[in-house]
Amino acid sequence: MKTKLNWFEYYFGHCFQTGWREIWNNFKMWRDLISGNYADYALMSDDDPYQECYEWFWASINMDETYPKEFIEYLMEMCDRIDRGEEKVYPLDEDFFDRIKDLVGDDYETGTRDEESEG
Repeated sequence: MKTKLNWFEYYFGHCFQTGWREIWNNFKMWRDLISGNYADYALMSDDDPYQECYEWFWASINMDETYPKEFIEYLMEMCDRIDRGEEKVYPLDEDFFDRIKDLVGDDYETGTRDEESEG
């Protein structure tokens, strides 16, 4: 497996594509904000959808998901070591999530645990 990128692969394979994806995501948020299509931005029942969309739009303008070349090569090298069996991995399977559910309880999805413990 290849673990190094040349500069051409880095700039056009990562930086260029990531930059255009971010521009497209910002445009979609701007479009939702202008067209009033912001109902899906509210995550909690007491969230204001317009305010969430507005804040996500302005925050996303400053987001940059372009990673340094060295970090990407580190991830590629780690994947190669995992493929060769040199790194210990822990699978996230159904049993793992069942154990977490047993530790947390059944009401972790509803958010009622915190409300009950406060009262």
